[in-house]
Amino acid sequence: MTTKERLSDEELGMLATEWRKKALQGDFYARGIAHEFETEMRRRAGSPFTNYDTLDLRPLELRIATQRRWWRFWRVG
Repeated sequence: MTTKERLSDEELGMLATEWRKKALQGDFYARGIAHEFETEMRRRAGSPFTNYDTLDLRPLELRIATQRRWWRFWRVG
């Protein structure tokens, strides 16, 4: 049996799709095999770059306190 590292990208995608279909049809062991092929596909593609500068890293209490309440259409008082 060939190892998944030696497969081309097209073959890997085709096998992942085939095994995922078998898993969805109820084959218990097909899920693990499909997962291995899909993991290899993600490894080859690389992880996407995350821009941490745009993330709001403040504590939850501060994030909620600064949000406008969109459901208030008028001011009371």
